[in-house]
Amino acid sequence: MLRRKWLLGSFVLAGCKRKSKLPELGKIPPFAFTDQNGKAFSSGELQGKVWVADFFFTNCPGPCPRMSNQLERVQGETAGLADARIVSITVDPERDTAAALGGWAKRFHADTRRWVFLTGRKDLIKNLMSEAFYLGFGDTMQEHSTKFVLVDRGMNIRGFYDSFAKDDIDKMIFDIKDLHDHS
Repeated sequence: MLRRKWLLGSFVLAGCKRKSKLPELGKIPPFAFTDQNGKAFSSGELQGKVWVADFFFTNCPGPCPRMSNQLERVQGETAGLADARIVSITVDPERDTAAALGGWAKRFHADTRRWVFLTGRKDLIKNLMSEAFYLGFGDTMQEHSTKFVLVDRGMNIRGFYDSFAKDDIDKMIFDIKDLHDHS
């Protein structure tokens, strides 16, 4: 009898999904931009997905290529996760046309079914970057944050990661997998 109760309890617990212990740090509002193919892209396409966002620009002489290299690694290490995505948003929409973003995507071997590159109106990007993602910038938007932001299936921010710290990238990959499995 005791063994039967233990087995029943095991099956009940096995059916329960635990929630991620990552804190909810903010909510991403709806947004709409243009992707690297010149097609409309809205945040609705990310609903129900676990995703990482970053802000960059293709003419960047500094950190942006390294950030995209890190995201290329993230793309590879999360390839088996059907609902994992990466969203890179330019801070230089005047120069970063769909064609320029498409070239950047090729440079970093982006699987554009999972990694999208977005451009749009500068004021909307600036507002999204500062007000929704809580990432500041200097005197110009090109002086942008080098942080990656992890967002869960419900559009909640769940973490900020230093794009130059290997331990942070390792933790972000772990957290992506955790959210994918437990949210």
